[in-house]
Amino acid sequence: MIPLLDVQNVTKRFRIRRTGLRREYLDAVREFSFRVYESSPRITAIAGESGSGKTTLAQMLLGFHKADEGRVEYRGVSVPALDAEGRRRFRTDVQAVFQDPFEVYNPYYRVDHILEMPLRKFRIATHKDEIRERIGAVLHMVGLRPEETLGRFPHQMSGGQRQRTMIARALLLNPKLIIADEPVSMVDASLRATILDKLLRLNKDLGISLMYVTHDLTTAYQLCDDIIILYLGRVVETGDVESVIKTPQHPYTQLLVRSIPLPDPDKTWGRPEDSLSAGEKKSTGCPFADRCPHVMGKCRESEPPLYQMAETHSARCYLHESNPVVCQAEAK
Repeated sequence: MIPLLDVQNVTKRFRIRRTGLRREYLDAVREFSFRVYESSPRITAIAGESGSGKTTLAQMLLGFHKADEGRVEYRGVSVPALDAEGRRRFRTDVQAVFQDPFEVYNPYYRVDHILEMPLRKFRIATHKDEIRERIGAVLHMVGLRPEETLGRFPHQMSGGQRQRTMIARALLLNPKLIIADEPVSMVDASLRATILDKLLRLNKDLGISLMYVTHDLTTAYQLCDDIIILYLGRVVETGDVESVIKTPQHPYTQLLVRSIPLPDPDKTWGRPEDSLSAGEKKSTGCPFADRCPHVMGKCRESEPPLYQMAETHSARCYLHESNPVVCQAEAK
């Protein structure tokens, strides 16, 4: 079965400085693989601290960045090689919800504009009454009333209303995959549960796959089926969210889990030696070696592969070298 989206060992690097004739590059994402099947819609979290490559990865999957190595394929065809019809179908099937629910709007247009434009551009609806009917239906799906939403400018809406309107815009095209990049990080805490519930309903009721990009493991645990942990652009742990959050196998994932605040004031939150400050990416060895409490000599010499602990749980750490290595073609 051909995947809807097939990401094959993609690497994206950026030039960070130039000294004389020498150029130095940073791998923002390195050898990432992932597949989305239309027949089995799931919610997958891409998690990690700031600078781990989450947004760069999302932009590559959306076709905004071209991979320096590897391929991103839509229905078996490389995204950069899509013809006009293939690109139209790609833009219909793969939609985005961005982090900032204000920057995506043009402040000179009313909210109606951002909802009507995709319907007209993709010729899904052309008659004014049909357009209004479809817009009203998707607004109701995300918990908004058309009479209280349409006709208003972006600054006249709350952050939660703007973000739910963006989810409605994505739904207008009947997508198969929505890539949501930190969709609740700039929304009031009181509205996060509402927006996350709407995203969950899209998966359960409409069969839409979701890629949920986040630094928040608590919302990832509540919302997602699977989770991929990134550190400095590299997948360090992957698996079903229950296993990864409750029994993390990579020292970095363990550090992330310990950083989650506990509701009990009598329990210690983390430890003094825990640090979430980003390290520097190294050309050899494990990039987490300088921060790892279990570092060994081999960790500084060569980077470990992904080792498989269970059918759906893998970690990139020499602590698990007695386990089988995950084949690159199978790695997420």
